[in-house]
Amino acid sequence: MNVCIYPTGAWGTAMGLHLNRIGHTVTLVPHTTEEALDMASARENRAFLPGFSLPADIQVGVELMPSLMEAELLILAAPSQFLRSVCVRVRGSLEKAWRLDAVLTLSKGLEETTYKLPADILGEELPQYAHGVLSGPTFASQVAEGQPSALVLGMEDAARAEVLQESLSGGGLRIYRTEDVKGVELGGCLKNVYAIAAGMCDGLGLRDNSKAALLTRALHEMVRLGRGSGGRAETFYGLSGFGDLFLTCNGRESRNRTFGEAVAKGKSADELLADGRTVEGYHTTRIFHSLCRERGIDAPILAEIHAVLFESKPVREAMDALMRRDQKVEYA
Repeated sequence: MNVCIYPTGAWGTAMGLHLNRIGHTVTLVPHTTEEALDMASARENRAFLPGFSLPADIQVGVELMPSLMEAELLILAAPSQFLRSVCVRVRGSLEKAWRLDAVLTLSKGLEETTYKLPADILGEELPQYAHGVLSGPTFASQVAEGQPSALVLGMEDAARAEVLQESLSGGGLRIYRTEDVKGVELGGCLKNVYAIAAGMCDGLGLRDNSKAALLTRALHEMVRLGRGSGGRAETFYGLSGFGDLFLTCNGRESRNRTFGEAVAKGKSADELLADGRTVEGYHTTRIFHSLCRERGIDAPILAEIHAVLFESKPVREAMDALMRRDQKVEYA
């Protein structure tokens, strides 16, 4: 397949390296002309994924429209807060994309102003194309290395999803598929909230017992939130639920976990976000706290994370509040 990936941060670049390894024609289109020229000359994404050379047959596109002319698949790798603006830019460059058959997104999170998920945004902004989401427990650097990894493709068009599953799998990456697009997306954004909590455990110096208890109850809470928001329970026990939760709560490369760790060590959220870093769980916490109140969904862990991030509650007090909750049976 001829694949265009836009924009090309760490995850988009890593996916491009994987697809190149299994024989696809790949064009990477960075967000700015300056980034494109630097990548083309250095043959490396020095800004977002340093240390990984781009093979000579990976093309770097300076402009979006020419890069879409031969593309059969477009992969959008923007943070969720910028996905709509990226779609709008893509829409203005599609007039010559005569071979384009499907659009996938790697975004994980909710649009802050509308609370919409990435697939909803694709459906609104690029309705003429089949669309889906790729999600799961993967760090970009390890996909770039070719470490054995797995993702799930959420797509309502089952026949097209099966074709894409076969096309994108190979080498060090195995793709599963499901029609539960909403469940895949909810798992991919909710796990970021609980990764912040896991980081807070690390920042407090808590050990294995504490982390195990947190992850178990966080998964239970994810299932309750996910079902209350339209996802299927079984999806949250898969790659985009438990798998991504396990990775982001334990991995040293997790931005959300390291953010929570820094907060527990005394840094303020505003201070940590001042450099423009993307911490999807920060925005997701605020959005889902509001949704839980609207829908009457009990989510005590999320509520305490919200109190720390947005109400200046000390992390230790939030942990103590969770430990002092009324006793109940395990599955309640």
